[in-house]
Amino acid sequence: MKDDVIYLVLLGSCIGFGQYYRKIRDPGQKKLIGTAVGLLVVLSVSGFHMLHMFFCYLTSALLIIYASRKVCHLACFGFMFGYLFFFRSLAMLGYESPPGHTNMIQMILTLKLVGLAFEVNSAYSKSKAVSATGGGDGGASSETDRVLLKLDMADIFHYSFNYVGVLTGPYITYKTYHDAIHLPFSGRADCVGATVEKLKMVPLYAVLFLLVSYVWPLEYATSDEFFELRSFLYRLWYVWPTFFIFRMRIYTGILLSECVCTMAGVGAYPVAFASKPGLGPTKEVTEGQEGPYDFEAVRNIDVINTERCWTFREAMKYWNMCVQYWMAMYVYKRFPSKKYRTLATLGVSAIWHGVYPGYYFCICGAPFYLPIEDLYTKLFLKDAIGQRRLVLNVICWISKFFAFSYMGIAFLLLTVDKIWHYYSSVYHFGYVLWILMYGVGVLIAKQRKAAAKREERSREQSAKSTKGD
Repeated sequence: MKDDVIYLVLLGSCIGFGQYYRKIRDPGQKKLIGTAVGLLVVLSVSGFHMLHMFFCYLTSALLIIYASRKVCHLACFGFMFGYLFFFRSLAMLGYESPPGHTNMIQMILTLKLVGLAFEVNSAYSKSKAVSATGGGDGGASSETDRVLLKLDMADIFHYSFNYVGVLTGPYITYKTYHDAIHLPFSGRADCVGATVEKLKMVPLYAVLFLLVSYVWPLEYATSDEFFELRSFLYRLWYVWPTFFIFRMRIYTGILLSECVCTMAGVGAYPVAFASKPGLGPTKEVTEGQEGPYDFEAVRNIDVINTERCWTFREAMKYWNMCVQYWMAMYVYKRFPSKKYRTLATLGVSAIWHGVYPGYYFCICGAPFYLPIEDLYTKLFLKDAIGQRRLVLNVICWISKFFAFSYMGIAFLLLTVDKIWHYYSSVYHFGYVLWILMYGVGVLIAKQRKAAAKREERSREQSAKSTKGD
């Protein structure tokens, strides 16, 4: 609870500071002040553990600037994720474990520095292509590429430790950070209105989190009373409130983190630029263009669609969207094997979340559930209409949240002994159910395919008989 209070106080302070920060017009001053406040946030929660962040910044910055730009992204990826694993393993090695909020800072810093290395690599590749076709201006294909190819240690330092997103994200590209410093959009967008709009639902999520966690605490799911006195159905049902608590906590934290961005004007772009979460503008930025503004570049979660969409696959798209962009762009699309790219992406996601087995049980379980959902969607939902489709959608929605909740309790219990104890107490119901569902679904699909072939042969025979007559 103490960590939650510190977390809320820091986020609230950063949101309030944005009212002053976004009004700073001088880019140099804006960079210095943003970084100074960011370092203060890091110091306040990390103490001497902030040396980890400085070491990671220094090593990654040297790799980005001085290593070959053909491989700097791979070198930075290997170093940062390797160090992240070491950072999480300090307690196992007999050293003091860093505070929880320090872990969150390290997680975001990992995405930033590795993402920046990939941005530089992409800019280098595009510049080589432009040079090969006789392009001028050093081969740079855009203003953003020119900026990336001229980065120095100070630029990377300011990007790494600017207070916006330093604690909990969302992940933003260097381009989005650079635009927030140098372009005037933060002074034109309705930053206060966007922030208030996001804050409206935060009290509800926070109250629901406190209320449900008081009535159905996660700790109870590890108690002797829970396993000895509660029925099988109660133990199985308990995954629903635990995952609900988790969602409310995540919704509260992510929306407050987005508010830090919106109040500071970071991620503000004209709607015409068609910004996407994590990526930023998908169209060329021109300073003179006006219009209504949005903060899609820093929108990290779509709560409404997460809750109301029918399928597991859809819900994944609306959850932690900026991080999903990072995973899709720098792992999924870059992974050499198309066959294993989904598993590799989810594996990296699990490593990024932590070293506990629970993260792997949960996140890496998704690829095994998705084919089941896809199979039944194809068998029953694809051609359903009217009342039948509505009923099937509701069944799919229940299945979606059961899957999230059943796998999610592993994410919360963390260790193998607790996870195995819980799953054994419900006779591994979820996994057994999904195996049976997949087997039945495959059988139905084969029967339908065989029936379709018989019908086709019957039509062909009828056609031949008609011709013979």
